[in-house]
Amino acid sequence: MSSTEPAQDFLAKAVRLATVNVLDGGGPFGAVIVTADGQVFEGVNRVTATNDPTAHAEVTAIRRACSALGTFALPGATLYTSCEPCPMCMASALWARVGRVVFAADRHDAASVGFDDAVFYEYFENADRDALMPVSRLELSDPQAPAVLEPFTTWNALASKIEY
Repeated sequence: MSSTEPAQDFLAKAVRLATVNVLDGGGPFGAVIVTADGQVFEGVNRVTATNDPTAHAEVTAIRRACSALGTFALPGATLYTSCEPCPMCMASALWARVGRVVFAADRHDAASVGFDDAVFYEYFENADRDALMPVSRLELSDPQAPAVLEPFTTWNALASKIEY
């Protein structure tokens, strides 16, 4: 599918997708990815419908676009989303090399109806983030354990690797 619709239309489409998704048992979030060459891919939030905490609208749209195009990178693409992306979705857009993100409602609008991602934003900004979820490095002391850098040295030596 290809389109030359203006940005306002793509953003309105994301909002409409979100509303329809609510009536289909999903969350109130929709997203549209428009690739650099004008191809359009949609995604909706299916977290509770599929018991997948990563099934946010933005991630779903990115997965569909990448799968259909046979790539893991979407340089020059624009991600239109019904609501400001959470940190996971922003990171997904960054990993996909999306060129631009445009959203309608913001995180405060989402929080007003119970979708409060503030703790996640604060996690990345907070020096005391371990209070929410401890993250630590553990050294492997068993002599039979693989070297922790083995995956990286294997990757680095692999002539057929696909860099990303």
